[in-house]
Amino acid sequence: MTTMLSSDLPLTKIGRGKVRDIYAVDDERLLLVTTDRISAFDVVMGETIPMKGAVLTQVSAFWFSQLGGVVPHHMISADTDEIVDAVPALAPHRAEIAGRTMLCRRTTVFPIECVIRGYITGSAWKEYAASGTLAGEQLPEGLLESGKLTPPIFSPATKAETGHDENITIGRMREIVGEEDAFTLEHMTRAIYTLGEQIARERGIIIADTKFEFGRDTDGRIILIDEVMTPDSSRFWAADAYQPGRPQPSFDKQPLRDHLDAERRAGRWNGEAPPPKLPDDVVTATSQRYLEAYRRLTGTDLVVK
Repeated sequence: MTTMLSSDLPLTKIGRGKVRDIYAVDDERLLLVTTDRISAFDVVMGETIPMKGAVLTQVSAFWFSQLGGVVPHHMISADTDEIVDAVPALAPHRAEIAGRTMLCRRTTVFPIECVIRGYITGSAWKEYAASGTLAGEQLPEGLLESGKLTPPIFSPATKAETGHDENITIGRMREIVGEEDAFTLEHMTRAIYTLGEQIARERGIIIADTKFEFGRDTDGRIILIDEVMTPDSSRFWAADAYQPGRPQPSFDKQPLRDHLDAERRAGRWNGEAPPPKLPDDVVTATSQRYLEAYRRLTGTDLVVK
């Protein structure tokens, strides 16, 4: 499979994120193209990670198919042939988009990242260790790093175009989206995470935390959009290696983060763009992490057709 740093399709490109290119198909549909770009520490690398785009798209497709009876969502299809049939202009580009593309319903996106934390780690742990709080709200004393949170904590954030999202209180979220929608978004987030965490755990993966996005469709419904419980939007830990009280190895870009940390400690990188060139073994190891996450979740190896 050819890797993709950036897409160039015969549709109107209306957005470009760190990883995804977004195209308008018509007034009701979007095309999400997940490239093989990868970022770490808010810097996009110059190299691509083979199969990463296909893993993120097909993991999301797997979850959308599982969640159909739980919450409405935006996926129409992630099958390449179905997408080309629906959008004939893509036929000459079939090989480029194979496996990495999703046809979706258009929505008006809520300006909120709906984060849910089943375990305390990352930025949440750093804040808690310093002040005993999360987004300024007090948490119980005595929590361990990577410890399980019962019940999981709903922790919304504002979406940042660049840099880190900012954790906010639920009260602030209510001010932004309104009381009723804030309630619905939290309820849907908890329902999705409850099912996803259970399914993943049965397959040897702990979803420590994850974030969801939602939009309002043309019928006025709030629906789940974007990516769902992927290695990019979530922290995946191996259940058989889990041990609270310390950081956990994760099924994502950990080899990349470790390499970049070493480059910073050695004084060869200042943590800003441009990033250092990635060695082939780091690229390969990172690709294998993504593929292993897909295999564990779905029970099959990823085959792009």
